[in-house]
Amino acid sequence: MSENLRVAVIGAGRMGADHVQRLHTRIHGAEVAAVVDIDLERANAAIAGIPGAKAYATAAEAYASGDVNAVVIATPGFLHEEALLEALPLDIPILCEKPLTTDSGSAWKVVEAEVATGRKRIQVGFMRRYDTEYAELGRLIGNGELGELLMLHCRHRNPDTPPGFTNEMLINDSVVHEFDVIRFLTGEEITSVQVRTGKRSRRAPEGQHDPQHVLIETESGVLADVEIFVNAQFGYEVATQAAFEDGIVDIGGDGGPYLRRSGSWGGKVTPSFIERFGTAYDVEVQAWVDAAHRGELGGPSAWDGYATAACCEAGVEAQKTGGKVAVSLKEKPELYR
Repeated sequence: MSENLRVAVIGAGRMGADHVQRLHTRIHGAEVAAVVDIDLERANAAIAGIPGAKAYATAAEAYASGDVNAVVIATPGFLHEEALLEALPLDIPILCEKPLTTDSGSAWKVVEAEVATGRKRIQVGFMRRYDTEYAELGRLIGNGELGELLMLHCRHRNPDTPPGFTNEMLINDSVVHEFDVIRFLTGEEITSVQVRTGKRSRRAPEGQHDPQHVLIETESGVLADVEIFVNAQFGYEVATQAAFEDGIVDIGGDGGPYLRRSGSWGGKVTPSFIERFGTAYDVEVQAWVDAAHRGELGGPSAWDGYATAACCEAGVEAQKTGGKVAVSLKEKPELYR
């Protein structure tokens, strides 16, 4: 594939609009051909200033135009299954924002549909894999210079949550990232999940128990825990401490200038995921585009999306029971081995 990818971005919300600008201004080898949103006014706003890009109310209209040969799916998760099953028969590169789908049953349908094509076309948007600090931690785990990895301690804190952010979404929309990055760092599947709820923040809205403590175990016995605190008020923080046989590694800590002035000291806190992982999103999308030109994937596959969906299901069940819940996975198809 020698020419630019002609990308249709499905969904013109915050994430979709961000990807439109990323593709238009910072990514090489791709351009925005179409933006699809049921709200045509929003779709047209997303393509303002992008020559040749067109707005459509449905993906079918964008595909029928004949001007699209790749797609980015950035709609809410509950719409992903339909969008993926519509795009797969076109045999074009697909980048689907996390989650692949919202449950393991529908995720498995997507896996089966992709296996039937005989080609890996779906890359799932787990951007932490492209963050420089996570990449360095992965390198240290892989080369064994600190001995075996024994434990991972993760912190995932958001300043607040939008209206309608349910208790289950702490797992499905937030801890889903930790499930993926733990699988990525260890190279292993997660075998069990337990969720503990303690003292509830007065900042948590009705029906949401925040914060929560998630306990995770992998195939080889690596233990991981996640503090998920989505109404932490102070800002956005994603950090991990890895305990090895011969050392400790911390990533995701405070960065930027450390200022002392007028009897005080400190720096700035990252306000949102855009600032913390903006560069990682750029690297992720560029990797997808580069791999698509080679006829390959540039990151997490549909299997990774399915496996994290299964972890999320176990996590939600663990929220309800308080017990240790096993993660149930079907046999991995040959396409992903």
